[in-house]
Amino acid sequence: QVQLVESGGGLVQAGGSLRLSCAVSGRTFSNYAMGWFRQAPGKERERVATINWSGGSTYYADSVKGRFTISRDNAKNTVYLQMNSLTPEDTAVYYCVAGYSGSWSPGPYDWGQGTQVTVSS
Repeated sequence: QVQLVESGGGLVQAGGSLRLSCAVSGRTFSNYAMGWFRQAPGKERERVATINWSGGSTYYADSVKGRFTISRDNAKNTVYLQMNSLTPEDTAVYYCVAGYSGSWSPGPYDWGQGTQVTVSS
């Protein structure tokens, strides 16, 4: 059974930081790209960041570039999203996503259950 379990969400003040983690089990991790998406109430789901299988290639949405960093530890089957300089516009449910290609590509994907990030002003 494939499981993607996110952790690290919570409530933080504007300007603060959070680090999200996603532990993957039930499938091969190290060969495949990973990503983080988010969805705020009333807004479309947004691809936030992705990382290829080796960690050598990353993508960031313009809205988070320079503030967020995606990384992975293939030995721990875990992907991270370090979020700095948070603003209320970053408030959303954040989802961990696992692809089936070494580089990020169109689906299918496996999805985590999501973790809430709330940034207060």
